[in-house]
Amino acid sequence: MNLFPDEGQRHALFPVSRDQVFFAHAGVTALPQFVADAVCTYTQLSAKNPQEFGDVLRQIKETRQACAQFIGAQPDEIALLGPTSLGLSLFANGLDWQPGDEVLCYHGDYPANVYPWIDLRRRGVIVRYLEPAAPGEITPELVAAALTPKTKLVALASAHFFTGYRIDVEAIGALLHTRGILFSLDAIQTLGAFPLDVEKAHVDFLSADAHKWMLGPLAIGIVYVRKSHFEQLRPTLLGAWNVVSPNFNALDEIRFVPTAQRYEPGVLNIAGILGMRAALDFFHAQGLDTIAARLLELKAHLVPQLKDLGFHLLGPDIHSPAASSITTFRHERASSATLFAALEKAKIIASLRHDRAGRDYLRFSPHCYNTEAELDRAIEVLHAAL
Repeated sequence: MNLFPDEGQRHALFPVSRDQVFFAHAGVTALPQFVADAVCTYTQLSAKNPQEFGDVLRQIKETRQACAQFIGAQPDEIALLGPTSLGLSLFANGLDWQPGDEVLCYHGDYPANVYPWIDLRRRGVIVRYLEPAAPGEITPELVAAALTPKTKLVALASAHFFTGYRIDVEAIGALLHTRGILFSLDAIQTLGAFPLDVEKAHVDFLSADAHKWMLGPLAIGIVYVRKSHFEQLRPTLLGAWNVVSPNFNALDEIRFVPTAQRYEPGVLNIAGILGMRAALDFFHAQGLDTIAARLLELKAHLVPQLKDLGFHLLGPDIHSPAASSITTFRHERASSATLFAALEKAKIIASLRHDRAGRDYLRFSPHCYNTEAELDRAIEVLHAAL
């Protein structure tokens, strides 16, 4: 069901749709008008007032509450930080690793969820890689088979950036919880697209910037740390905002504030926070279940047409519970770079990506405001370019 059947309303809410077709939300989103307005309003007010004018602290508090509701957490478990790699690095660097501890991750994940973990080798940590049968196909069975008595943490992405394979977060979280193993989640490819409850899924740490499916600004996002891990995960960025500093005077000891603000060392990206808050209000109004259903509906419309044109698709079948709104494909008769150029000429914005063997692919990642008519237009362009 088209969530925005009135084209005038759709164009007003999502200006990129006026003269382009935007299918690159797994990369960097174009901002909705209501997000841009929130950022601009704050910026204009900051020209007439100090940037931390009186209402700002209340708005920051409200945004923490909105973020917590969005992922099933408590407000004091939320740090307002981005990009995603910052949160993941805080998780990797803040734990008390001992030589011989093991971390389990996937070498084929986006680099932001690989490099913070392999860097731990210099501290004597053993980094072990999951080896799925297909790119991104991380199953609970695969994870269970790879665990050892020395596994301290498993670091996964909620969906694979390349193939769109969406992991069973709840099943994997339950598995790790029963064994006392920490679970770190890079959730940037699903937050804003599919519901997530970190409490129900036994997620210990989560990081996700707002600039993809959350339809928000760059370099702001949600960092979640389960409250019971505050003492276990030491902040590695220190400043006057997260270390107790009475009247901005430094003490002779490091004492962190009692909430997840302990991971925010200094002034915050307030323009980004208010833009993200506007996006969260949109998702709350629409309902994530509704959005998820719409994304899978669009995928079901796209995939058969790609197959009819002879494209080879990566990732799960459209009826699989692992399906997401990411669809990655290539054709033997035409280079993906050539097809990408044809789409660009037609003002259809997609992503050009390469697998580890260097083969080029097209990646479509439409959001809930995209339409079947836009997908049909892209199919026409691809057909003509083959």
